[in-house]
Amino acid sequence: MSHPQSYEILLIPEFADSRNGDPEPGTAIRSAVVAATGDTGASGYPRYAGDGMEADIDPATHTVEALLVDGAEVDYGLTVRIAERTDD
Repeated sequence: MSHPQSYEILLIPEFADSRNGDPEPGTAIRSAVVAATGDTGASGYPRYAGDGMEADIDPATHTVEALLVDGAEVDYGLTVRIAERTDD
């Protein structure tokens, strides 16, 4: 099975109060293009890295199984979305 070579990862707040200047729900507060490293992560899925993010992504379901942002786990209240890149 061939795995996608890159994805775009979007970090999106689940809940945001736009009256305080926070982003509207559904607006990405950070994004990164990650590329396949050729390694397998601790989750058993292919590892992708780039722009300060490292992710283990299940290529069959496009589910992010593990994610580090600048070396730290993602805070509660953030949702991770991905999009397969087609311009490899």
